[in-house]
Amino acid sequence: MRESWPLLERSDFPAIARDRLDTLQMNLGYLCNLSCIHCHVNAGPKRTELMDRATMETALNVADRFEATTLDLTGGSPEMNPDFRWLVERARARGLHVMDRLNPTIMNELGYEWVGKFLAQHEVEVVASLPCYSKDNVDAQRGNGVFESSISALQQLNALGYGKSGSGRILNLVYNPLGASLPPPQGALEADYKRLLAEEFNIHFNHLFTLTNMPIKRFGAILLSKGEFGNYMTLLKNAYQPENLKAVMCRSLLSVDYRGYVYDCDFNQMLGLPLEGKRQPTRLQDLLEVDSLPRKIGVADHCYGCTAGQGSSCGGALAS
Repeated sequence: MRESWPLLERSDFPAIARDRLDTLQMNLGYLCNLSCIHCHVNAGPKRTELMDRATMETALNVADRFEATTLDLTGGSPEMNPDFRWLVERARARGLHVMDRLNPTIMNELGYEWVGKFLAQHEVEVVASLPCYSKDNVDAQRGNGVFESSISALQQLNALGYGKSGSGRILNLVYNPLGASLPPPQGALEADYKRLLAEEFNIHFNHLFTLTNMPIKRFGAILLSKGEFGNYMTLLKNAYQPENLKAVMCRSLLSVDYRGYVYDCDFNQMLGLPLEGKRQPTRLQDLLEVDSLPRKIGVADHCYGCTAGQGSSCGGALAS
């Protein structure tokens, strides 16, 4: 698989700095029951990298020290980490808001029937991937049968109160474009999702997050193999909106990999781009020995993916 990093490293992206730490985003490992073409972490069923409990404990201590309010759990499929439930229980006991970036199909896998009820019991916010309301598009991106399994899982979450007004159980969906294009306007697409999913499947949810596909790892390799990498980068750069710099997620977030190394965002993590441009990555333990968080944020050409058009972050579009 060809790596896109050599084409991204030299960049004219503007310098930005961290304001605060609201969210500690933890990648619990690359194990997943799916292998999606847009996946920027190359997750899949054969991956064995998983965060251990000691690293999770250190992450919770870092969250305490710097007064983070949210733990954002991702993967792979984070629920496939054997210590997922332990981590959620400890985080909630500390008063942390917990988000689970859920691949809904995991709820229908043998041995993971507990997922929905567990998330509801601990009032975990669910951010569920559903890259389209069309069966053909979803299955083309994620594999045959994924759409039907995802619909079944979302119906199960609705039955547990997720996405229902007044329940307090938040269900957000995530849209990724199928190929080398920018997402459509988030507000209009959310309205379409809500109408069609309600009419056809009686599914309800709170918000839709539109995410731009990052030209790294698996998606970057696909762009390179098709000769589309250069055109996609031109698209991102031509759509650059400087006002999006104020709201990019790295200003208030730190990303932790399964080994306990810390990065400015999930994308920098996948590219191995250390904090503050250092040669060696920073460890969670290192942050317990300093008085303040590093402010300088590492940038490269992939950052144009977060600032193009309406902008893109783990919480969806940056501009209304």
